[in-house]
Amino acid sequence: MIKKVCVTVLAFVLFLPGWSQAGSFGKDDPSGVPGQWYVGTTPSIVAPSKHPVLFVHGLNSSSNTWWNENNMYDTAYQNGYETAFIDLYPTKNMWDNGALLAQKIRDIYTYYGEKVVVVAHSKGGIDTQSALVHYGAYPYVARVITLSTPHYGSQLADLAYSSWAGWLTGILGSKNDATYSLQTGYMDYFRSETDQHPNVNRNPIYTFGGTKWGSFGSSLYWGGLYLRAYGSNDGAVTVSSSRLPYGTELKVGEWNHYTIKEGSSTFNLFKTYLNEGTETTGHKTQSTIQSSNEDEIVSVVRGGDYHGRKQEKVIVEHGAQSVTFDWISNSPSSQITLVDPTNKATSSFKVQKDESEYFKGAYHHTVTVNDPAPGEWTVDASSSSREKYLLRVSFESMMNDALSLQFAQDKISMKAKDNKFKLKQEIIIEYYKNGKLKQSKIKAKNSKLPKLEEGVYNVTIDVTGKKQNDAFQRTLIKSIYVDGSGKVYGLK
Repeated sequence: MIKKVCVTVLAFVLFLPGWSQAGSFGKDDPSGVPGQWYVGTTPSIVAPSKHPVLFVHGLNSSSNTWWNENNMYDTAYQNGYETAFIDLYPTKNMWDNGALLAQKIRDIYTYYGEKVVVVAHSKGGIDTQSALVHYGAYPYVARVITLSTPHYGSQLADLAYSSWAGWLTGILGSKNDATYSLQTGYMDYFRSETDQHPNVNRNPIYTFGGTKWGSFGSSLYWGGLYLRAYGSNDGAVTVSSSRLPYGTELKVGEWNHYTIKEGSSTFNLFKTYLNEGTETTGHKTQSTIQSSNEDEIVSVVRGGDYHGRKQEKVIVEHGAQSVTFDWISNSPSSQITLVDPTNKATSSFKVQKDESEYFKGAYHHTVTVNDPAPGEWTVDASSSSREKYLLRVSFESMMNDALSLQFAQDKISMKAKDNKFKLKQEIIIEYYKNGKLKQSKIKAKNSKLPKLEEGVYNVTIDVTGKKQNDAFQRTLIKSIYVDGSGKVYGLK
């Protein structure tokens, strides 16, 4: 039996005998109804020391993520824990979800008559912290456990809002309030509003991070490939972003962004933290996010739309160990040909549908070339219908650490670490306010940012460099946020 709770009305939904039928409820309404929460079957024996557990889902998800093809619900039940599950807005920001969650946490506390432990996946951890710190739900929660939560945002959200990707993510529906709020610049602002708040330390926080993003062609492979420039990641969130300096890290393990929330993967690692009087046995994390100057710059990014035929040319430098061409589009039937500098062509692209959070529904046409010939490579695409696309070219190369991002007053640019390099760069800015695009394709002259008003500035820097006769290209995408007083966030 599972109880469906909406506001203060209890409706009982009966299932066939056997724990495997628990997931049937979620199949009735896979998207969930924001604000509804559900009570799992009560174990026959519940020890007084065991807190009820509230599970909170992440971006573009719903409560059934905890039982559909996931044994987390079953594992908690078998271990004698009372459980609750909630549906939040899958595409709204941490403020809207935080306000909603805070109200429901109070209701769940009243239902059980005691504090709950929150276990949150991905953005659900941000929504939870918003509810506790900014909307006053902290008295009703014993502690919080976050599973791969992007506490400092995700560079994939920056990519989704970039000038190159906007064509594609717009038609996919990936540009929404949730993704907007997860841009690293905006999350830096959220951290400043949250980490200094008097409520921030009222609830202990325990974190987990993952380091696996799957094999070539898996749903998280492309996200992991892009994020590897920013360190170890699980295909959606970097390990550094999963940490909080005042949180306790319980484990970083070989999970991807989906397996980290499975009961068989992590429940036994945080089980003791679901009980009263738990002592901390993890370790406090210190500095969490690396400076951009320490990040590698490994990609070239292009994008747009076309009808008929489109060519994109990319320079591959001498000494590159491998290069991966990933043509992402809204069509599975695009005809893609890759032509090397000797005019040799190949069409052996692997086609796979994206099931991840930021580019869900897009189709990847991907090929990796080992020991690529240096020079100009051409990606030649053709389609019988109008197509939106994003091209990401990822390099394994010594050149990946040749550049660094630099800020100086109102300027932003990439600089070569070797003064023998000659660089030419173009900076394009997309300006958003309250999630709405206000100005597009703003060109920064002499690397100078435009007059900064309140909002998010998504900055794309395309660089062509040359050292002697060896040419190379790279793209860096970065977001910054400016608040109402003119303070700038994300310059790290």
